[in-house]
Amino acid sequence: MKPEPQSPKTEPVTALLRRYQAGDSSALEELLPLVYDELRGLARMHRARVGADGLKAPGTISLVHEAYLRLVDQRHVDWQSRAQFYCLASRAMRSVLVDRARWHRRQKRGGGWRKVELEDELVISRERAVEVVALDGALERLLGRDERLGRIVECRFFGGLTVDQTADALGVSPATVKRGWNVARSWLYDELRA
Repeated sequence: MKPEPQSPKTEPVTALLRRYQAGDSSALEELLPLVYDELRGLARMHRARVGADGLKAPGTISLVHEAYLRLVDQRHVDWQSRAQFYCLASRAMRSVLVDRARWHRRQKRGGGWRKVELEDELVISRERAVEVVALDGALERLLGRDERLGRIVECRFFGGLTVDQTADALGVSPATVKRGWNVARSWLYDELRA
């Protein structure tokens, strides 16, 4: 991967990630306040993409916290940049939402009990739950066929990263990202249409 340009906003995030990778667990306490607002924005974007009206999905705050816990549990990641962190955070959020959609599909009606979260919750229709799981399956197949194309989709669609940020996160040129984005979208469209 290319080295990340040093700026006042990105340098501390990268430095903290590298400290954490080296075994300094106190770096996590310093990292969360620096990335929290952007993670909340990313979570809101993910929640908006899955739609509304039927399935209980984690609220924004719960999604941020669950994804953050999954993300920092990955000790084997070679942290290179802030963009890479947000790409992986997006992947973790997608995973949380897909797990919830799968759980929802398995649930039977009835029972009378309802779990209520102490924050606003997102409601996803059964149809949207099926779409979320179908999109995840198509993305997994794309990753199996061409990992780079799959990672481009994760960064651009799920992560909300720009072409340049995606190029930086994946260590490729912006032109490669643009071409890959077009090919991946076309492939996913055909896959989901079938």
